[in-house]
Amino acid sequence: MLVLFLILLLAVIAFFKTDVKDRFVKTKLDEIIKSNIDKDNDGIDDYTDILKGAKDFISTKPKYKSKYYDGGYPTDEYRVCTDIIWYSLKNAGYDFKTLIDEDIKNNKEEYDEDVGDANIDFRRVRNIKVYLDRNTMKLENDSDFNPGDIVVYKNHIAIVSDKLNKDGQNYILHQHMYQTYEYDGLFKNKIFGHYRWRLNDGKE
Repeated sequence: MLVLFLILLLAVIAFFKTDVKDRFVKTKLDEIIKSNIDKDNDGIDDYTDILKGAKDFISTKPKYKSKYYDGGYPTDEYRVCTDIIWYSLKNAGYDFKTLIDEDIKNNKEEYDEDVGDANIDFRRVRNIKVYLDRNTMKLENDSDFNPGDIVVYKNHIAIVSDKLNKDGQNYILHQHMYQTYEYDGLFKNKIFGHYRWRLNDGKE
């Protein structure tokens, strides 16, 4: 019995010490999807740029308050949940405000009746969701999450982090009045939309 135990122990050690396990165990690093687009030509793919932008955003530790700004962009220390979106996309080379303003202008019937104020349209969850539904890659709401993906909840929005909890689920990066900036709460609330930033399936 002792001999059998030692044989099994040696087999387990060999499994993890050699590359044999790589044939059977796919690491989370291997599963991370990279974009084939580098919009800002900085040598970093779009998805990684978006993730980095989200991390840069939360590193500023913004205070939560909903305010209206002439010109649209916040000019003080206050932010809301949607601000992480334009900030992160800017890091990848995209002007989200211009993109959504143009889409509203050309497809106003697809949006709510109260759109038309460029100072606030790009900072409203419901407008962002319409834009994402129309222009980006839509994915299942319960699977295939990748760092840099965008998730939409009821009146809230976040970006998927590369940090994982003990169950292998991604954290989210977000701006929230009460929760931490990087939060173990991907499935704490119902997800209404899951998107990957790939405009018109990569044609733009």
